[in-house]
Amino acid sequence: MDGWIFTHNIDSVLLPIWGTFAIRWYSLMYLLTFFSGYWYYQRQSRRPDSPVTQDEVSTLLIFGVFGVILGGRLGWVIFYGGMPYLENPLRVFQVWEGGLSFHGGLLGVTLAIVLFSRHIRQPILTLGDFIVPWVPVGVLLVRIGNFINSELYGKPTDGSWGVIFPTDPQRLPRHPSQLYEAFGEGVIVLIVLMWLRRVKRPGIQPAAFMLIYGCARFAVEFVRLPDRNLGCLSRYFEFVRLAEADKNMSCWEWGSVSMGQVLSMPLILIGGAWLIWIFSRPKANAPA
Repeated sequence: MDGWIFTHNIDSVLLPIWGTFAIRWYSLMYLLTFFSGYWYYQRQSRRPDSPVTQDEVSTLLIFGVFGVILGGRLGWVIFYGGMPYLENPLRVFQVWEGGLSFHGGLLGVTLAIVLFSRHIRQPILTLGDFIVPWVPVGVLLVRIGNFINSELYGKPTDGSWGVIFPTDPQRLPRHPSQLYEAFGEGVIVLIVLMWLRRVKRPGIQPAAFMLIYGCARFAVEFVRLPDRNLGCLSRYFEFVRLAEADKNMSCWEWGSVSMGQVLSMPLILIGGAWLIWIFSRPKANAPA
């Protein structure tokens, strides 16, 4: 630590076991997400108005795990993977190389909620209001895992604060965009959703989540570096890689937008329109 400049020296491996096999902080964050979710949903399922019974919580998490992993992986391949995966589709299964997309995971979880609602015969909106409030906890934990992994960091900062990441060959103080996302997409969203639990309007939790998460993600992308295998959206609506000299620039400085911003725009628009629709209807006539 030098003033407000922090030198990142956290080992991404929590516990080495044998050879290359080890327990990593990033994996632990996913486990904490699912275990904390199990605790929360078990607790909420005891409420008399719960759409999910205590016996159904385990099945709910199984649906959720498959939705996150399959949706996140396929989303990353589609949105970020590019030509290498088109040329060799079997690389989709090489999960040890990394690559999970939040927006893909969101689509996967949405599909899982739809299937689970049919499985237990509960309205989708009621089930969404039950499930969504704890989702920001998972986002928070995974972003902390990104920080420990020294990945998805931001552009260099010219202020008196920043983080020097071991994976950065330039060893420059950078914006810890992972922690910005943990705060905006995790803490702030969680606080708002918990506060909105008192508002009894079906669908308000997923609608608010989409709007607030989308805005937080869109804002952080102003300082987060774009994915190098993808680049930024050009004026010809094609993603082009940044030149070597531009590797320290965000897409906004390059006069463009990132894939994260492109994928967040629909969340902002849909979530905002959905909330307006919810509050424009008389409460007694809200959809079931």
